[in-house]
Amino acid sequence: MPSSRRWRPPRATRRRAVQAGSLAILAAAAGRGAVGKAPKAERPQRILLRSSWQTVNIGDIAHTPGLLATLERELPEVEVTLWPSSLAGGVETMLRRRFPRLRIATDRAAIDAAFGDCDLLLHGSGPSLVAEKDVARWRDTTGKPFGVYGITLPRTQSTATRPEALDALASTIDLLGSAAFVFFRDTPSFALARTLGCRCPVMDFGPDGAFGTDLRDDARADAFLAANGLEAGRFLCCIPRLRYTPYWSIPDKKLPFDPVKHARNEAMREHDHAPLREAITRVVRETGLKVLVCPEDQTQVAVGRERLVERLPDDVRRGVVWRPDYWLTDEAASTYVRSAGLFGNEMHSPIICIGNGVPAIVCRFAEQTSKGLMWRDIGLGEWLFDLDDENDVRRTPDAVVEMAKNPVASRQLAAKAHRFVLGRQQAAMQTIAKVLADNVLADEDDHRHNEAVNTPGTAAS
Repeated sequence: MPSSRRWRPPRATRRRAVQAGSLAILAAAAGRGAVGKAPKAERPQRILLRSSWQTVNIGDIAHTPGLLATLERELPEVEVTLWPSSLAGGVETMLRRRFPRLRIATDRAAIDAAFGDCDLLLHGSGPSLVAEKDVARWRDTTGKPFGVYGITLPRTQSTATRPEALDALASTIDLLGSAAFVFFRDTPSFALARTLGCRCPVMDFGPDGAFGTDLRDDARADAFLAANGLEAGRFLCCIPRLRYTPYWSIPDKKLPFDPVKHARNEAMREHDHAPLREAITRVVRETGLKVLVCPEDQTQVAVGRERLVERLPDDVRRGVVWRPDYWLTDEAASTYVRSAGLFGNEMHSPIICIGNGVPAIVCRFAEQTSKGLMWRDIGLGEWLFDLDDENDVRRTPDAVVEMAKNPVASRQLAAKAHRFVLGRQQAAMQTIAKVLADNVLADEDDHRHNEAVNTPGTAAS
């Protein structure tokens, strides 16, 4: 049954919440609850995680295990139920192998039960408040707190010119204003929320959930490397990407062909992949390292062959391996950690790399959201390149070669960024712990109030 109690904002300031130890907060709250016999002190706190948007992209897959691993590390006593949109293609098996205690709610009955059992709804990383309607339903039917971790606010030219886009964003800002906390994965989104008047009591920068990804499939990775003559530490990974993902080419998506997006892809495909080819050529010729051309989403398998591998000089091609099929996040992560680094036009494979201390260069363009700018936020501005800036286009191959030729310095820079990310993760988890602890105290207050009302001769205050 939904709670009739509306969530009350935290009593402590955000600064004190971050400074306090998350486990100490929960332990203290549980102890106080036991004295008052509050129901929620008698069991672990429970989070309903709304995440797992699609499975055709290993980055979208990584949002969920990354955040689950972070919760497991920082709040080990908290129970998590995952509310996914899709776990197809072997993703559910992969998640259960890494998180055997994970509860997954996929049907209406299980979701309704989670609404009753869980103390907090946590919306995971994404290009927007992806499950906005679900978050609103939680707020309106349970009265319990919710929070958001690691999203981007969509900010395009249409936002400023189309009334319906402004109306949609206004609705999102209104909903975020009733959250217990919102962490944005890039500072432009954070700034936009403040500009639009979001009144959430705790707003801050919080890196994408995928940074926490620690999935592994070492056996598959080692077998692939051995079969293709790749040695650990002696190859770089390269990921292609078109301006718009041609989802219409994926049969399971059942989406109509988009002529406008296709035309933009055709117009920019050579421009956006020429600097990657030059980087591959120079790495093979100047460093002796090999290059693995691999995908982040299903459509990039063909793009890598057509725009990169087939257009390389013969001597360079002998030092390049093309992965001919899509893979899951665990095998990809095991491959990345065996590499000397990664570069390309995607975002989440670099995130997985930095989350594991592996150097990674990001190339981006206007059609993407502002998520790529998080590279500046975590101290990797020198590894961020704008393919709409011709100066950046020219500098990209030099940066890739520099990363390859200086592995020690590159690893040190990646490790520094990783330490910064860990600090932000810890701060966010402490905020979540504070909200859960305040929820325990609020329940205790309600319990005592009800006891007072129902006890003869006792005045309710």
